[in-house]
Amino acid sequence: MTQQGAALQTYNNELVKCIEELCFKRDELSKQIKQEEEEKARLQHDIRILTEKLSRVNESLARRLTACAEFDRTIAETEAAYMKILESSQTLLNVLKKETGNLTKATEPRSSKDH
Repeated sequence: MTQQGAALQTYNNELVKCIEELCFKRDELSKQIKQEEEEKARLQHDIRILTEKLSRVNESLARRLTACAEFDRTIAETEAAYMKILESSQTLLNVLKKETGNLTKATEPRSSKDH
């Protein structure tokens, strides 16, 4: 019976050792789970902050793009109006030169050949 008692004691010791190893591994795994949960919480916080920043940047970008389009439109309209002014000025200058020429001819003394 002492041989059986010794075998039982050996089995018992091995069983206790296995249970202790499982408990140790479980505790290590629990620590890893806690660390990953903390990292997950940090990442979710960072994502929320970055999402808010992205939203603000998108809103600002949309406003700036709208303003830029408005600048483009205003510049195009102003350039078109300026070109019309230039064309009108050229036309006015041509008319003025023609009229000045006509007036000059009309006010010149007549030569004896014209009689």
